[in-house]
Amino acid sequence: MIDLIEAFRFDIHQFDTIVPIPLFPSRLRERGYNQSRLLAEEIARKYKINLSIGNLVRIRNTEHQTLLGEKERWTNICGAFRIKDPAKCFDKSFLVIDDLLTTGATASEAARTLKNAGVKTVGILTLAITV
Repeated sequence: MIDLIEAFRFDIHQFDTIVPIPLFPSRLRERGYNQSRLLAEEIARKYKINLSIGNLVRIRNTEHQTLLGEKERWTNICGAFRIKDPAKCFDKSFLVIDDLLTTGATASEAARTLKNAGVKTVGILTLAITV
């Protein structure tokens, strides 16, 4: 992702904060790590941008998106996120980091949640997309 940012001269500093797509606590325990968080940590460290962990939280243990069709993915993820402290979001620019984009449902729901909390601008950066 850093190679892509540099190769395309992506203006990463237009964002105040980087936030990974969070996992539900039981899914995190099951997996042992959050791949989006690992990516976000490296990007935030490299570019010295604030990393937000724990403010955007997943409040529902959704079904694995990979098991669902396109329409079901949008329904499955609806209302899955919450902001703990909206004051930390107000009038900021956030870059959401996700590992994989298929339909865009997860990234879109995270962006909607952030915008509803007062985030000025939301960008999405993913490691891969499915075609």
